[in-house]
Amino acid sequence: MTADDLPYRPCVGVVLINPAGLIFAGQRLDSDSPAWQMPQGGIDAGEKPRAAALRELWEETGVTADLVEFVAKTDGWVTYDLPPELLGKVWGGKFRGQKQKWFLFRFLGRDDQVRIDSEHPEFSRWKWVSADEMCAAIVPFKRAVYDQVVAAFRPHLA
Repeated sequence: MTADDLPYRPCVGVVLINPAGLIFAGQRLDSDSPAWQMPQGGIDAGEKPRAAALRELWEETGVTADLVEFVAKTDGWVTYDLPPELLGKVWGGKFRGQKQKWFLFRFLGRDDQVRIDSEHPEFSRWKWVSADEMCAAIVPFKRAVYDQVVAAFRPHLA
């Protein structure tokens, strides 16, 4: 079986922007090297993508739906393939990569309402960054996805 025989894992991603148009970036807890990313995660069976995005946002940042305003979403699915060294090692080896629906939300709360110290934390720290900084900070195999998402949402970003 090759990677081409495997499906993509359905997933959502969240671009959370503050009033200045800067993007939430979280430092991944499970990485030895600097690995910053935006909130993202799988879609549960029967779950709608927008509901999954709000759930992932809450699970990873503590930001609840009442603290955000929906701004936009990507038109279709954005995909990426895992690099060969990760293929067969993540998600039980069942997927070749992810297909993601991305959502842009404006954060209406205060910075102290961002809580990454959840029951199952994903991030060790976080900060607000420009779109260019976010794209430069993502792991290389996801960079094309981030470039595409940022391009789609560019009118709303700093």
